[in-house]
Amino acid sequence: MSELPKLNFPAIRLRARRREGVVEVWDALRGSYLVLTPEEWVRQHLIAYLTTHCGVQPTRIVEEYAVPLNGQPQRADVVVVDDHAAPLLLVECKAPGIPVGRHTLEQAVRYNSVLHARYIVLTNGLKHYCCEQRDGVYVPLDGFPVLS
Repeated sequence: MSELPKLNFPAIRLRARRREGVVEVWDALRGSYLVLTPEEWVRQHLIAYLTTHCGVQPTRIVEEYAVPLNGQPQRADVVVVDDHAAPLLLVECKAPGIPVGRHTLEQAVRYNSVLHARYIVLTNGLKHYCCEQRDGVYVPLDGFPVLS
């Protein structure tokens, strides 16, 4: 894991193993090992941050959330749901080497046209962009929303 960059999140401890030459990391939410890709590295840090700094209960976090978009199944990287299981926060994670820009925002906005989450977060682990949807307009936030 030493080749993966330090991210702009607090450090976390991951349970990892090497299997057939591939590093896998334990995903407690899914209850299984996943290949530790650069995007997964970002996602695991993001999930830890949501639970430790934003007040999100782990049971409200859904990874690979299904988004039916124009008859094509898509998946949002992370969705936090509210008390009624409705999407509250939509997160798109990219690998640290992938810039988070207009394309990522357009992807998240397309997903959110179906999900109607109040918040959107875009991150590559190094840069985070957070916004709140207010009357159909995405307003930038200074940081991650507190969801507790």
